[in-house]
Amino acid sequence: MKYRLGVLKGDFIGPEITDEAIKVLRAVEKAFSVAFDIIDLEASGTAYDKYGVVLPQETLTLGETCDALLKGPFGGPPEEINHPKWSNMEQGAILPLRKHFNLYTNLREVKIYDSLIDLSPVKPERLAGVDIVVVRELTGGMYFGEKGSTIVDGSKAYYDVELYSELEIKRIAVKAFDLASSRKRKKLTLIGKSNVMKSSVLWREVVEDVRSSYPDVEFDYMHVDNASMQLIMNPGQFDVILTSNIFGDILSDEASVLCGSIGLLPSASLGDSSFGLYEPVHGSAPGISGKNLANPISAILCLPLMFRHSFKREDIALCIEQAVKSSLDEGYRTKDLQAGNDDEDKVLGTREMGDVISDKILMAATSSGGHE
Repeated sequence: MKYRLGVLKGDFIGPEITDEAIKVLRAVEKAFSVAFDIIDLEASGTAYDKYGVVLPQETLTLGETCDALLKGPFGGPPEEINHPKWSNMEQGAILPLRKHFNLYTNLREVKIYDSLIDLSPVKPERLAGVDIVVVRELTGGMYFGEKGSTIVDGSKAYYDVELYSELEIKRIAVKAFDLASSRKRKKLTLIGKSNVMKSSVLWREVVEDVRSSYPDVEFDYMHVDNASMQLIMNPGQFDVILTSNIFGDILSDEASVLCGSIGLLPSASLGDSSFGLYEPVHGSAPGISGKNLANPISAILCLPLMFRHSFKREDIALCIEQAVKSSLDEGYRTKDLQAGNDDEDKVLGTREMGDVISDKILMAATSSGGHE
């Protein structure tokens, strides 16, 4: 089977870690009966330098011809946030990408690797068996609502409107319940703020209605302030978390600390078709760019999500995940994962970690006599 993959490499460490994901993808091609046409798509800072915009229309048009998109982190240095090149990255590139392809479902996985459990700031006894997926609504809510300014009592005021329709909530609730019903624990937690926000009241009403079609899924509700505490105090209680755009943005970043490094975490943005956009959850890290220090695992783990959700190849997804796990179990580390007692010979750069994971995929294929 041959697929067409659009790649938006991003800024600073974006190209470095995306190149390692492509390296792993080439190993998958050798190990399995799949092939990829890699289509480079121009966006973010490099597009601005060339075209004066961060997301050219040509990129969107070419992206429509692809089966999936792999994206590196976009954005520039924090101290240059007001520079024209970087100031409009969220509103000019990231949000329009999601909206254009109607990618309203964002999945962020948080898994705990036993070999890295001591890196977490949370006590190890609270992390046993933690495996969480945050299902975040991605194209509605405050980020896409009406924005404006006014004068209140002679003082300037800005506003951002949180607006959700029943349709927007129902479609992602169905996605979340489908996911929960396919998992071992079969539990879904809706997170909102229904004691204060009318939009959260609607979330509860609609999700309760959808729930009736999934009798096998355990369901509960939690206010977002309590949930933010529970994610640290008792993360093992969560399985699938369903929430709005802004709450999902905040909670998924909070949950990322559980595994010890944000450099381990991928995400998937999905819609109604098999098309999806896959990207690390972290930023472009200008401070370590070009130094072969970035952890490529977040980008590499985008591939199992892609094979699972876009290409329906669970066998390939599991092979890549096992290659990552075994690399970590054997003590291979990037700098962000290094502890004081680690073997210095196994502390690797970006490219070298990509090599180790790629080699494990090829070795697995050789030992099994190849995959079909």
